[in-house]
Amino acid sequence: MGRKIAGHLVLGLLSLACLFPIYWLYATSLRAPGDVYSLSPLPWPLSIEHYTDALSKIDLGRMLLNTTIVAVLTAAGQLLTGLLAAYAFAAWRFPFQRLLYLVFVGTWLVPFQVTMLPNYVLLSRLGLLNTLAGVIIPTMCSALGVLLLRQHLLSFPKELLEAARMDGRSSWGTLWTVVVPTLRPVLAALGILLMINSWNEYFWPAMVLQRENSVVQLGLRSFMGTEGNDWGPLMATAGLTCLPVFALYLFLQRHIVNAFVRSGLK
Repeated sequence: MGRKIAGHLVLGLLSLACLFPIYWLYATSLRAPGDVYSLSPLPWPLSIEHYTDALSKIDLGRMLLNTTIVAVLTAAGQLLTGLLAAYAFAAWRFPFQRLLYLVFVGTWLVPFQVTMLPNYVLLSRLGLLNTLAGVIIPTMCSALGVLLLRQHLLSFPKELLEAARMDGRSSWGTLWTVVVPTLRPVLAALGILLMINSWNEYFWPAMVLQRENSVVQLGLRSFMGTEGNDWGPLMATAGLTCLPVFALYLFLQRHIVNAFVRSGLK
């Protein structure tokens, strides 16, 4: 009993340590302009001046829309390509299958800086610089998605696949009517992970778009300068850009919990 209480106490302290930076972000954004550097844990008196200042300096609505488009299409593309590749590696048998899988997963170990310049030159020749398509298209394939989905598909009952084939369903029909419905929790968990990664990406959009007010990652840079950072509006903008991700997690929370539960049962 004592170990259980101690374990819960440790987990509670770790949770507080993880949540404290988020709390401090919103606490700083709600302080009065003269109290930004205050170390008081409670922001008082409350002020929304930093939020109004941030909204007056940048077009946050348009940047959130652009960021959402990039994050959603990137995550959807990575889910689709990952699902198709993982299904092929797990359900079919073909020559050099293991070697091809190792090569495919090996691309995950290649640093982004290695492929950055070839992708940039290709986008330049295609005329896709300074466009959202230029940010999305090179990132629509993820070795991480293939790796995770293949591990789940390997444990998928082969009897169901054989029954679907005997029932006359094609491989495409089997994938979407038999496999995908059982993978919804896994796809939801992986989807939110991929979307958060795309939402937080800064370096690649900064290279391709080259416009400060294109996506929120670049918009945050508006409050950073050589003479110092405008911490109040910066924290307010960062707090607002976190809200869509929080909402997405709350919407998919049930599927994410089911994914972890099913992983534990396997």
